[in-house]
Amino acid sequence: MPRIAIIGAGITGVTSAYVLRKQGYDVSVYDRQRYPAMETSYANGGQLSASNAEVWNSAATVLKGLRWLGRSNAPLLLNPRFSWHKYSWLLQFMRQIPNHRRNTIATTRLAIEARQHLYDMAEAEGIDFDLERRGILHIYHDAASFEAARRGNELLREGGLERYAVTPEEARDIEPALQTACHAGFYTPSDATGDIHKFTRGLAQACERLGVRFVQDADVAAIMADGAGYALDLAGADGGGGDRHQADAVVVCAGAASRRFARQLGDTVNIYPVKGYSISVHLDDAPSREAAPRVSLLDEAAKIVTSRLGDRFRVAGTAEFNGYNLDIRAERVQPLVDWTRRHFPGVRTARVVPWCGLRPMTPDMMPRVGPGRRPGVFYNTGHGHLGWTLSAATAQLLAASVGERLRPR
Repeated sequence: MPRIAIIGAGITGVTSAYVLRKQGYDVSVYDRQRYPAMETSYANGGQLSASNAEVWNSAATVLKGLRWLGRSNAPLLLNPRFSWHKYSWLLQFMRQIPNHRRNTIATTRLAIEARQHLYDMAEAEGIDFDLERRGILHIYHDAASFEAARRGNELLREGGLERYAVTPEEARDIEPALQTACHAGFYTPSDATGDIHKFTRGLAQACERLGVRFVQDADVAAIMADGAGYALDLAGADGGGGDRHQADAVVVCAGAASRRFARQLGDTVNIYPVKGYSISVHLDDAPSREAAPRVSLLDEAAKIVTSRLGDRFRVAGTAEFNGYNLDIRAERVQPLVDWTRRHFPGVRTARVVPWCGLRPMTPDMMPRVGPGRRPGVFYNTGHGHLGWTLSAATAQLLAASVGERLRPR
């Protein structure tokens, strides 16, 4: 059977491996970390959110970004230092503003489709990932932001999403722990939350039981054509030469690193690493567990999302354009802690674990899924802030593309 090498053991790489193995391919997954799901698939906001499918390419987003320039604690932060990749990416991002409606509707449909695929995988393999199917509640603090959201809501509904407006009283009925005032909200009952790390690790174990090989601590230094297939050169532990692995086909699921691999394979995949932060608040006492919300929230003004993951309260947000930088900055983490204390004062923040990850974003906010220029090259990457939401569906699209071009023998 054809041998497929998947680069990346995050959520997209592991879901791709699972679906391809189920269809009869010989699959190996390569990742530079010691275990699967140790980078962007480690501690994201937790939302499986079709309600967050509106792409960012809009004049309103650009204007907000300009207003936030110079604020170190702003929801969106741009390092002004010149980088050709960053500024050319931003220019292409703005050129996609006319496609806002089309791409939002397409992303919504894909997110809705992804849900059942993910639930089916979890049920088939017995994966416990702190799933909460209580919906997602978006809250707005003023009439202007709510009216702007209403226009976006029409696009989500056109994409097939059940999502409706709620009053402040209805919002508190949906989530009684929400005590602070809001102007209004939108509620999506079919959305959910879960721990991306637990799911990805559980699905990776299922893949291994099915015969998928995971090659960890594997820094792929180069991919090159080799006869009818491809050779993967792995860097040695000292940075020098390492092993060479052969495959008939390559699938790039390498998150923010996908751009580098695509260039080696003759393709242009314009992905920029947009940093996001989260904190995991450990609910170590009964009053904290009682005070923390169960329904997932999105605060539009602060651009903060929350998820209840068992005895942890995940609070995430911010978008930082600062290159391939994984420094955890105190001034970016503190707003997440402050927001938690302000809205849920009964939650103790004595044990808070900060994290950051690089969202792999394309200028049009759409994932790159399908074949490359060369035979046997495929991509499933560039999901941005919706990798957790979309990956179970894009794995199916990838497998269909592979099946059209690379039949199991």
